[in-house]
Amino acid sequence: MADLSSEPAPAHERHRVPRWAAIAAIYLVARLITTGFLLLAANLSTASSRFGADADLGSLLGGWDAAWYAYIAAVGYPTDLPLSADGFVETNQWAFMPVYPYLSAVVGAPFGSWLAGAVVVSLAAGYGACLVLFALLRDRIGDSPAMWAVVFFSVGPLAALFHVGYAESLFLLLLFLALWAVMRRRFAWVYPLIVVMGYTRPGVLAFALFLGLYGIHRWFTRRRDPLPVRDIVHIVALGALATIVGFSWQFIAAAVTGSPSAYLDTELAWRRGWIDTSEHFVPFSGFIEGAALWFRLWGLPEVAAYVVLGLVVAGIAAVLLFVPAVKALGPEIRLWSASYLVYLLAVFFPQSSVFRLLVPLSPLWGAAAVPRSVWWRGGVVAVCLLGQWWWIYNMYALASMYWQIP
Repeated sequence: MADLSSEPAPAHERHRVPRWAAIAAIYLVARLITTGFLLLAANLSTASSRFGADADLGSLLGGWDAAWYAYIAAVGYPTDLPLSADGFVETNQWAFMPVYPYLSAVVGAPFGSWLAGAVVVSLAAGYGACLVLFALLRDRIGDSPAMWAVVFFSVGPLAALFHVGYAESLFLLLLFLALWAVMRRRFAWVYPLIVVMGYTRPGVLAFALFLGLYGIHRWFTRRRDPLPVRDIVHIVALGALATIVGFSWQFIAAAVTGSPSAYLDTELAWRRGWIDTSEHFVPFSGFIEGAALWFRLWGLPEVAAYVVLGLVVAGIAAVLLFVPAVKALGPEIRLWSASYLVYLLAVFFPQSSVFRLLVPLSPLWGAAAVPRSVWWRGGVVAVCLLGQWWWIYNMYALASMYWQIP
């Protein structure tokens, strides 16, 4: 792989610890802390938890969606969709992409354990994501803030995802590489990344939207940032590829099962435990209906949900547009963040998994790292660690099937 740092270190800096080694040390310490949290969560697990009173570290690492990935590696995808007594499609493997489970099976084969392979893939991809995140940010905000962004990312509230059998770590590595390649105008790199990313975890359609917005941005800024025909061809072709890959899983599921709506019906099955769903997927309906549901459960007027949702969307847009620390990250990270948030609004039903689904916004850690106050940075680390324990405790110690789903 090409060196992801922008330039060789100046002569007076060459005596310092190599950046890859410094990031490795940060990542190792962060992983030891997270392992301690997971062990404590296993010890605190009770009979009312999904993991039971005799939980151990292995059961936590292989729990929740990791069990689905392990099942895919063992038996593949169903040709006949499972149906409930009332004829609705039930939850099944088609909601999960194939790259992570099968890669984990290959890596885990020498250990005789799919879970061992999954943990190795997650940990290694997490370290790789840290390296690329540093490269992604250093030219925009400088070495020191970029390194602090890596610290925040490594110890963040969702840092357990670097350990468990989930596809997030691998997706983040691929995503950061793709964003870095776009920033460097190395578009040839992005083609294979889009394909692998698209079959690792849902989200490549957000990247297609990002490429569209990026192309529009480049067009309107072409006087100060020339836009050669070659770049136009690449941006259009990459956007088309991301769109094709993003929708292809639906056609693959339809071809294998014989049901044109197999994938969307499978995704809707996860909502059915919360709300009555129609027979067809409607973009943005899940978030709107989910917000209303939560406000009703909290005893608040349903109409307030729509007001709050609108204010939150407007507030996030203002942050991406006007906050100096966010603007310093550059247009690519801001456009990706906006695209991914629009994608979530369009396809997601809000519940406790929303925290995990926000992880692809991790390049925004760079904005938190811009202030150079020691107290600020130390405070961010403290908040990250508190948030990490809160998330692990809820999702892996309490781990109720309804309220605490990672």
